[in-house]
Amino acid sequence: MKRRDFLKSVSGIAAGAMVPAPAIWSAAKADARSETLLIVSESGPNNLDIHGIGTNVPGYEVSWNCYDRLISHEMKAGPGGVPYYDRDKFKPELAEDMNVGDMSATFKLKKKATFHDGTPITAKDVKWSLDRAVSVGGFPTFQMAAGSLTKPEQFVVVDDHTVRVDFIKKDRLTIPDLAVIVPCVVNSELVKKNATEKDPWGLDYTKQQTAGSGAYKVTKWTAGTEVVMERNDDWVGGPLPKIKRVIWRMVPQAGNRRALLERGDADVSYDLPNKDFVELKESGKLNIVSTPYSNGIQYIGMNVTIPPFDNPKVRQAVAYALPYQKIMDAVLFGLSKPMFGAAADKPTEVAWPQPHKFNTDIAKAKALLAEAGFPNGFETTISFDLGFAGVNEPLCILVQESLAQVGIKVTINKIPGANWRTELNKKVLPLYTNVFSGWLDYPEYFFIWCYHGKNSIFNTMNYQSKQMDAFIDGAVTAAANGDTAAYDKDVKGFVDLAFADIPRIPLYQPYVNVAMQKNVSGYQYWFHRRLDYRAMVKA
Repeated sequence: MKRRDFLKSVSGIAAGAMVPAPAIWSAAKADARSETLLIVSESGPNNLDIHGIGTNVPGYEVSWNCYDRLISHEMKAGPGGVPYYDRDKFKPELAEDMNVGDMSATFKLKKKATFHDGTPITAKDVKWSLDRAVSVGGFPTFQMAAGSLTKPEQFVVVDDHTVRVDFIKKDRLTIPDLAVIVPCVVNSELVKKNATEKDPWGLDYTKQQTAGSGAYKVTKWTAGTEVVMERNDDWVGGPLPKIKRVIWRMVPQAGNRRALLERGDADVSYDLPNKDFVELKESGKLNIVSTPYSNGIQYIGMNVTIPPFDNPKVRQAVAYALPYQKIMDAVLFGLSKPMFGAAADKPTEVAWPQPHKFNTDIAKAKALLAEAGFPNGFETTISFDLGFAGVNEPLCILVQESLAQVGIKVTINKIPGANWRTELNKKVLPLYTNVFSGWLDYPEYFFIWCYHGKNSIFNTMNYQSKQMDAFIDGAVTAAANGDTAAYDKDVKGFVDLAFADIPRIPLYQPYVNVAMQKNVSGYQYWFHRRLDYRAMVKA
């Protein structure tokens, strides 16, 4: 394609997105369309730093592609043959090799590794970055703690190119936790130059620009509009990516995103309504990939410290009043796995997610509300992330209509995507819908995050149960010691208790749906559910 023809196609994209052409492509000067990947999505990052306060899910995508970690996962064939991360196999990324001992792991760094500004990476940068992750608080620090990584003293500089991670206890989640997004390696000297007394970790600086060594670097970010990333040609974390430039455009209207794909003006989109994915797959013009979330569910959460949701019978009534099958049919169009309506005699599995035994039963819901002292129902609000309105809004409308049948009057509260994580983590929303997917694909990991009563930021139901905590802690210990019988007993125990107390109601296991042009290949499914540009190719 000649340059002038390429620029003409760019103008077409801008028209479809209803914004001036320069707003999308001003930073793109690729000589050929095959060098640039254009992504369109409903929402974008609110922070470029995974360690930042309230960084949203789109922010994970930037961090994953722009920062390195010591190690990453090998790939395997997943559902439908889609390349899928192997939870139990690891490979070096910034590390050259890894030696895991009984109570420590030692990593040798690649000596040619440099940050985006050309500064060589040393073990001091790795230690400072890991110290940062366990010290900034909030989600990053809790994520590290989930793998028993809690103290700066655990990270030891052996020499300029060797760092050791000491274990405070045996925990099978420790090594996998070093391969998630949070323990990324940051250009410590650059960030320290831009830190302040009030902001010692330089979070304000890294919110606005990347300071990593990853395969890509952000060259332009207009919040809510566009992210432009350029390939780091000096990257040593893996094979040099084929894509030189990524332009990620926020196009709020789903119809516009679909039109851009169908015209061939956009290359990838991954948050269209499910109805569109079904129709696009049937048309055969695009490649549509649908992969179940690993260790993930969409659910209805209830804050058990806010009346009347402090009453278990009210929570059970809500569980019986939800319109499960209508959500599956009218919102998801079959692109998800039901997590409801298990047979009454179905035994509990040593697995997560698995379906509960509630189903839509309006009469039973009314009876439970009457027993709880609310024969005429009550009023409440249901909140959702507007950044994923394509699913959340119709889902909440159906829930609103169904709960009205039992006298529960629900007002829908739409929270902008950039604010969602912050508002959710305040733990003040009485009723809400959300997706949670555990990055480490183990049942106890999901429950550490979502049901443990001790400092779990995603226990947004404010659920407290000593019995639940004992089951979760027991499973973690049993897994570390290889005690299969004790592990199985504890996993079944915490699943049964979660369904009995029902502070959150699983609806379904979502699918990651990605629409791509036929000439785009190399898509991989990762635990974080975001795009990895490093493996993607345009013919």
